[in-house]
Amino acid sequence: MINLGNEHHEFADEIKADSGINFNVCLHCKTCANGCPFIEGMDYAPNAVIRLVQLGLEDVALECSSIWICVGYNTCSSYCPMAIDIPAVMDGLRHKAIEKGVKIAEPDVLNFHTEVLNTVKKYGRTHKLEIMMRYKLKKMDFLSDMGLGLKMLKKRKLDLTPSKVQDKKAIEKIFKEK
Repeated sequence: MINLGNEHHEFADEIKADSGINFNVCLHCKTCANGCPFIEGMDYAPNAVIRLVQLGLEDVALECSSIWICVGYNTCSSYCPMAIDIPAVMDGLRHKAIEKGVKIAEPDVLNFHTEVLNTVKKYGRTHKLEIMMRYKLKKMDFLSDMGLGLKMLKKRKLDLTPSKVQDKKAIEKIFKEK
């Protein structure tokens, strides 16, 4: 039995305000998990993370690895019948975890996210192969998941060359310091 105190509403309201997303419309249909390429590495499916927030289980939500494994691929949101921007919720949870000094569940994940942002800054979109190569280079861990990389190449999930957006100025504007 889960005993909910009054504080459970406060946490959910904070994440709702921080992310700007009304996740209370979630049907918990689990459709979000169907398209996520990272679901196997998550300890909670995206809808389960939303449920943790709804129930006010702040410690569990902020300490779970799912919020760090999510890279904002957006297939969850595109599959969601309620069009919930789940990556925005995950982003709000990451910010809250950092703000509260919660131990990050996934070692080196901030380096990985930095590499994702670097490719977006460079090309206007992600280039998965470059992200993985740079991340592996920083960790000096080249062979631990070589089989997965080869599978992804075989299934054409990794492009050898990056695709680029036409409007580089728009991308520069996004990354410009304020």
